[in-house]
Amino acid sequence: MGFWTLPTGFLELGESVEEGAKRESHEEARAELELETLLGVYSIPRIGQVQIFFRARLMNDPSPGPESLEVGLFAWNEIPWKELAFPTVKWALDHHRKTEGKAAFAPFGNPSGTDQMTR
Repeated sequence: MGFWTLPTGFLELGESVEEGAKRESHEEARAELELETLLGVYSIPRIGQVQIFFRARLMNDPSPGPESLEVGLFAWNEIPWKELAFPTVKWALDHHRKTEGKAAFAPFGNPSGTDQMTR
């Protein structure tokens, strides 16, 4: 059994961050998204990455793409927390929860006390 993650990936040459988010979501989960706003920018120096997450509206029923074994939608209390692939997925989910019902907010960064996870 694999681990769960939000759709993620790397940008293609000449692609915007927004275009990349939509493309990766479609490749991995056949998800069509309407991006709403930037949710978080997380710095992961130990692997030389900056991970960018958006808050988005899902416009269709997702299904596994060629890069995924399974795709699922979970209620908050059903999220398989112990089976999440990366700390940044938990951060993004927590930050999404904090912004529910808010139209405007500053994008989040790494949570305090996460130095051991990012180096």
